[in-house]
Amino acid sequence: MIVPVSYYLVLGAILFSIGVTGVLLRRNAIMVFMSIELMLNAVNLSFVAMSRALDSLDGQVFVFFVMTVAAAEVAVGLALIVAIFRSLGSADVDDAHVLKG
Repeated sequence: MIVPVSYYLVLGAILFSIGVTGVLLRRNAIMVFMSIELMLNAVNLSFVAMSRALDSLDGQVFVFFVMTVAAAEVAVGLALIVAIFRSLGSADVDDAHVLKG
């Protein structure tokens, strides 16, 4: 049985919506990064589904680049979160305005 592409696109939309909700409602920086990663993976799912439906490798190439950028974002983002936590004692996003020079 072949699963229709629309199922993958709906799943991607649901995952993206959960990620947006997490970014808007959470105050912890780690949870915000996890929500951003969830949104990136939802887009990756949509790219791969459409790439498969259209018998093209373009979507899979985009997924490769998105995953590369996401890995760099996580490395830099986690380093910033650790620096903020060491300086403030909290990883709360609202406390980051204290770091203004």
